[in-house]
Amino acid sequence: MTVGDKIKKIRTFRGMTQKELGVAIGLEEKGADNRVAQYETNYRVPKKDMLNKIAEVLRVDRQNFYTDAPGCAEDFMRTFFWLDEDSPGSIRLFQLVRNPGKERNGDDTIAKYNDSDEWPVSQPVGMYFQYGLVDEFMQEWLLRQQELHTGQITWEEYFEWKLNWPHTCDDSKERKEYIPWKKK
Repeated sequence: MTVGDKIKKIRTFRGMTQKELGVAIGLEEKGADNRVAQYETNYRVPKKDMLNKIAEVLRVDRQNFYTDAPGCAEDFMRTFFWLDEDSPGSIRLFQLVRNPGKERNGDDTIAKYNDSDEWPVSQPVGMYFQYGLVDEFMQEWLLRQQELHTGQITWEEYFEWKLNWPHTCDDSKERKEYIPWKKK
């Protein structure tokens, strides 16, 4: 998803018009909607200071638009979050269960699944991480997806959780930078 696509998706999620966003970020009222339209269509790409203003007005983490540390765990997770928004349902998380049998027929790792219509025609490839921070993020993301699918949270709450992550993480609740994301 491009920066312009993200701006448009978040702006509409917040219920703002292009003009309202433009005026709120300091553009003159006369051309505010036109400039925001140019950003959203990628005709113009806002500079970093403008992206910071846009993020502040839209009440989202600025790293939705750019990253300070490419390749860091947060950048990695945001890429997954936006892929999930661009292609809903394309990332299916599930919990692996340890098999205590410890059968060793080689170094191969195999995860079995019960074939059903919900699985793709070709066999999916599994992946796990041995990186504590990413493991924790993936566990919480799995929890949020499960809450969404069981109706415990709404899509709006799920999207809000992703937009301001990691400030919405469960382990951030005791910190001053925590951002509440549940409506209830």
